[in-house]
Amino acid sequence: MRIGLLGTGPWARAAHAPALSGHPDLDLAGVWGRRPEAAEELAGLHGARAYDDVEALFADVDAVAVALPPAVQAELAVRAARAGCHLLLDKPLAPTVAQGRAVVGAAREAGVASVVFFTTRFQPEPEAWITEQARVGGWFTGRAQWLGAVFTSDGDPFAASEWRREKGALWDVGPHALSVLLPVLGEPRRVTAAAYGPGDTVHLVLDHAGGASSSLTLSLTAPPAAAGAMVELRGAAGVTGLPEASEGAAPALARAADALLAAAGTGVPHPCDAAFALRVTEILAAAEAQLGGTTR
Repeated sequence: MRIGLLGTGPWARAAHAPALSGHPDLDLAGVWGRRPEAAEELAGLHGARAYDDVEALFADVDAVAVALPPAVQAELAVRAARAGCHLLLDKPLAPTVAQGRAVVGAAREAGVASVVFFTTRFQPEPEAWITEQARVGGWFTGRAQWLGAVFTSDGDPFAASEWRREKGALWDVGPHALSVLLPVLGEPRRVTAAAYGPGDTVHLVLDHAGGASSSLTLSLTAPPAAAGAMVELRGAAGVTGLPEASEGAAPALARAADALLAAAGTGVPHPCDAAFALRVTEILAAAEAQLGGTTR
């Protein structure tokens, strides 16, 4: 499968470009970026062609991987789907529900596959744990803490990200926590949000349709020594916690590419497709509305 990469920033360099260029079943055919000189540099590092015209890239590939801010991703994903390209997208799918629905609608109308890269869902140990806890069931409550130090660490490459500064932890790490809890505890009927704590710290409480509840604490403003992620479940089977992953983002993204290849080849949607990512977007938007439309 010929695939194009949209984006040239730190995430594209650290995860997308190495994962896609090293994948045995993919040909990284091209790179497009909002800064042509950065696209030239990144393409050269990975033996690909740099494109000035994104529509030309769409015409030359079977799929695109996107490492761009959510609003830019949503717009380009719609255009790529209409051009017949399968979609390997990042979280969050879009900054608004309307934009997320546009992506889902375009993919369905074009008949293209989509996979959204919720990192934890493509790391073997966490994904196996999620699958097992969904099978076990009987959970009474869940608790997630996803604490980053993006805004408190010196030299963090994501600290200058405009969309992260605008949207905060709710939209950056919130999707990770939800991608773990929803497959296990099910659809939330109600979401309650509060902004208590330093910086962009927010708290969510979810009332799940199956009767369980969950709470989430999200931040990109944690002290570096306090940063980290944890998920704990309590129920009839006892207490269990999300295991740490043994691999980083690039191998996980390669597995997301495997999932896209499988979905494109079989026509069977992956659990982390654009429709699932839209549901996550709807939850985030509902929480943001309660917080007054801003999370910073």
